[in-house]
Amino acid sequence: MWALKKGYYRTFQAVFNVGARCLPWRKAEVVDGAGSIAKIPELLNREGKKKPMVVTDPGLMACGVAPSILKVLEDAKVPYSLYDKVEPNPTVNTVNAIQAQYLKEGCDSFVAIGGGSSMDAAKGAAARVVKPRKGVNQLGGLLKVRRRIPTFIAVPTTAGTGSETTIAALITDQDTHHKYAIMDLMLIPRYAVLDAELTVGLPPHITAATGMDALTHAVEAYLCWTYNTKESIRFAEEASVLIFHNLEKAYQNGKDIAAREAMMVASFKAGFAFTRAGVGNVHAIAHTLGGLYNTAHGLANAVILPIVLEDYGSAVYPKLAHLAELTGVARAGSQEERAKAFIAEIRAMNRRMGIPEGFDFIKEEDIPRMIAWAGKEANPIYPVPVVYSPERYRAVIEKIRIPVGCKEEV
Repeated sequence: MWALKKGYYRTFQAVFNVGARCLPWRKAEVVDGAGSIAKIPELLNREGKKKPMVVTDPGLMACGVAPSILKVLEDAKVPYSLYDKVEPNPTVNTVNAIQAQYLKEGCDSFVAIGGGSSMDAAKGAAARVVKPRKGVNQLGGLLKVRRRIPTFIAVPTTAGTGSETTIAALITDQDTHHKYAIMDLMLIPRYAVLDAELTVGLPPHITAATGMDALTHAVEAYLCWTYNTKESIRFAEEASVLIFHNLEKAYQNGKDIAAREAMMVASFKAGFAFTRAGVGNVHAIAHTLGGLYNTAHGLANAVILPIVLEDYGSAVYPKLAHLAELTGVARAGSQEERAKAFIAEIRAMNRRMGIPEGFDFIKEEDIPRMIAWAGKEANPIYPVPVVYSPERYRAVIEKIRIPVGCKEEV
């Protein structure tokens, strides 16, 4: 039975790969450089938009990042409606609240400020604006929106999620803790404003987790069994190199604007790569941690990435060996040796930036749900290099768990 399922998954992916090449893929138009947030009113005017819905989170309001962008709008006399209550893992209730406020206050566009959470919440609300009769649970999955959303300007304040260029919005059901992935080309933002100055004040631990999130996007996209294009492969490679050369610089010195700018570019390129090529089992498992335990997505990816890469074994050695060469991790030795050196360096980067090797909060009774959710998300859509059975998911999840009381000090 499992052999038949695997055959179906691979057949689905092969057929989808052909169809995907006929879809209208596009990139967000990039507006970058220090101080580029000043161009937001011009972008709205270019699109003929009069009143944006600004979506952000309490942390960005408190630290002054979001208010600095609101001032840009105010100085340009652009009226706006503000929703600033997005939580780290945005919920269905949040999406519905944003949609209701958007409609009530007569908005005509979105300006999403923040990391993946704010952008995901705004994307979910935008999807519901054009599909008001569909709930988030009905929009979850692939190509369920299929209508052009209002003009969407994404302003990332971290260098990691890549949401400013992706087709995805991840929304958690606050009652069941299940995470829905809404995936549709219509969710790709119209503009991505990459202003590295917004990331200068990021705490080191957030810089680390979001940077490793971007690396996960690049590596998983690169390893995908199919869907890749020459451009997505090139972007995944370039993003990996930028991250290996700049993430720890940004972590050690938050005011290193050159490193910050490089990480913004890396995040965008990694986001484009996985938008086109897909992700894999790292993400499928990470999303279950976000839904069940509210674990930050970047942190979950950072911890899980080397564990899954190691588990894939020889299936990924050729590609990881090439990434090891490109990043300068290892240029000599066999494919296996270079691939293992690449995985070892990811672990070392995590360690140097204070990221743990596992989590001590995963409950035994939750593992069956994690297996079911991860398997449903990954199969048949994700073109993973190794298709996981329920038994293999359990084995990997057990490697992620650290028994209570045995957590490493970092």
